[in-house]
Amino acid sequence: MTPVTSPPAALRFDAATGLLPAIIQDADTGQVLMLGYMNAEAWERTQADGKVTFFSRSKNRLWVKGESSGNFLTVVSLHIDCDADAILVRAVPAGPTCHRGTISCFEQLGQSAVPAAPVGFLADLERLIVERHQFPERAPTSYTVSLFKKGMPKIAQKVGEEAVETVIDAVGGSRATLPSEVADLLYHLLVLLVASGVPLQEVIAVLQERHRLPNTRHLTEG
Repeated sequence: MTPVTSPPAALRFDAATGLLPAIIQDADTGQVLMLGYMNAEAWERTQADGKVTFFSRSKNRLWVKGESSGNFLTVVSLHIDCDADAILVRAVPAGPTCHRGTISCFEQLGQSAVPAAPVGFLADLERLIVERHQFPERAPTSYTVSLFKKGMPKIAQKVGEEAVETVIDAVGGSRATLPSEVADLLYHLLVLLVASGVPLQEVIAVLQERHRLPNTRHLTEG
């Protein structure tokens, strides 16, 4: 967990309630998951235990998110806003965050899910592939499961095949079919990474190190 740069004493809890809002963001996808409230004890417990702890206004006690469902929020980093009266918590969810079974509390039942950012969607897809790898019995007829059963030689072969098809479309100017071929390549690359035990975040970290983006948002390298 990344420590906060401001000491806990800097936080400005509401004088009447002793609380302040805590926004929970998925550290991988960037999706906003929920809003809760912390008092000083919940803030300290969150830092000490590495699991998001709130002060429940309805229960009138400390409440570890996931204590009954098992859908804990594991803290990655904590950030205090400029006025020190709100907290941003970047966390990794162990399952649906909302009690209704949705990923985010900001999704409305019966409506389309809040769309993830492009990289966030890849993180969601990676999680699904990891689940297929770890629990193949949950989807025994899945194409992803069949790839893992065939092993790395088959997975690597598929990456090669999709790369060749992508190159053919790009060189041939096949604009209409190129997105589909690239999608196939990205998917199979994710499968290869999961099979190799390499998180997507490690690849992104390498890209970030190689291509640092200044405030102008233009690449300085590559």
